This record gives sequence, structure tokens and C-alpha cells, in this order.
Amino acid sequence: MKKNLLTLLALLMLALPVSAQELEVTGSRKAVRTSGDIGAVLLPVAGLTAVLVRQDWQGLKQGAFSALATAGITYALKYSVKKDRPDHSDRHSFPSMHTATSFASAAFIQRRYGWEWGLPAYVLSTYVGWSRIYGKKHDGWDVLAGAAIGAGCSYIFTRPFAQKHQLTINPVAGDGCVGIYTSMRF
Repeated sequence: MKKNLLTLLALLMLALPVSAQELEVTGSRKAVRTSGDIGAVLLPVAGLTAVLVRQDWQGLKQGAFSALATAGITYALKYSVKKDRPDHSDRHSFPSMHTATSFASAAFIQRRYGWEWGLPAYVLSTYVGWSRIYGKKHDGWDVLAGAAIGAGCSYIFTRPFAQKHQLTINPVAGDGCVGIYTSMRF
């Protein structure tokens, strides 16, 4: 056990970035970076809240697969590409995890619950991506790659909720009552 722990600690020490000089970000850039950080957390929370409010357990599973795939692909690329950040803080710039996470959440919300909720989520995701560029953490390619990874993973794993739970006229009652009929569509 101790040998495994020491090996893991040694690997972590090797992975620590060695930077010559980190670019100090202050003022409005720091405020925008912080607001982007908040947006990157709010979007997954919004998706989880929608799942819990609707008791959409299938959506929870789909969102979890999307999140795991997004994180796995993003981390694999970060640690294999080793691109220097614009602020020179480390070599984990490509792709942007903040952007990947926020676009995965926005795409999940849009794909599962429709454009009414998806459009504002995409607007906030776009702001998160822009904040990473403005805050000198990423360049445009990092953000575009993160957005493509996040949205792509959600589109692969997420199916529309509205198609599964359609409101239709109840043909049995014959009185025009509205009922919910489920049909599995994958």
C-alpha cells in the first residue's frame, strides 16, 4: 500500500508544471475569469436540477455518461498534448475543461429538454468559453475543442425527454382527457 502511494506521489510530482514566468491577471480579466468559473459550475448544477425536478432517472444516466466521456477525453488530451497556457501557468491548455463541461451541460439540457432551456444554456456556455480566452487561460482553439468535445459527448449519449413522454389525447376515455403515454425511443 505504501509503495503504491509513494509511486502515485512521485508521478504527481513529475506532472507538476514547471513555468518560467506566470502572467499575472488582475482587474477586469480576473473578474471575468471568476464569473466564467461560476458559469462552468452553474450549468452542470442546472442540468442536475432539471433531472431531479422531473425525476428523469434515464436522463441522469445519460448525463452521467456524457460527463464521464467529456472528462475522460478532455483529461486524456490535456495530459498528452501538453500545450502551454497563454498565462504560462502550466502546460494543460488544450482543450478547455471549463468549456467542455459547460457545453456538455448545455447540449444535455438542450437535447433532453428542448431549445427553450437549451438556448440560454448555450449562451452561458459561450460566455464561459470567452471568459477563458479573455482571462488568458486558453486560446480560441482550446475553447473550440472543448466545446466540440462537450457538445459531441452529450449528443452521443443523450436522447430527447419530450419524445419519450408525449402528451396525447386519451383514446380509451373518449372524453378528450389528456394522458401521458410513454414509448421507448433510442
